[in-house]
Amino acid sequence: METKDFIDSQKERKELHFVSVKTILSGSILTNEVILKNIRFIVWLTFLGVVYIGNRYHAEKIARNSNTLQKEVNELRAESITTAARLMNLSRQSKVMETVESRHLDLVESVKPPYRIKN
Repeated sequence: METKDFIDSQKERKELHFVSVKTILSGSILTNEVILKNIRFIVWLTFLGVVYIGNRYHAEKIARNSNTLQKEVNELRAESITTAARLMNLSRQSKVMETVESRHLDLVESVKPPYRIKN
């Protein structure tokens, strides 16, 4: 014949009693049998939570740095385009002649067309 183990009602009530603020603040919840049995799992979950929070902060920091660098790249691109346009304007033949005349450099424009030197 099979024997069945019955749980004592007092022990069952002790295991199922609710957690109150008093037990949390006094620290007696840490001596609870259920907590002690699962301490490895609780530590593992705590570790995973810390890693998750750290990973999130790291990702947010990278995103902020990326946004800052993207703004800087856009500003530098605009500055590059402005500088290239200014250079193009300054290197036009008419602008060069105006600059030479305004500075009194005694340079004259060549009247002969350019030609290629053959080897």
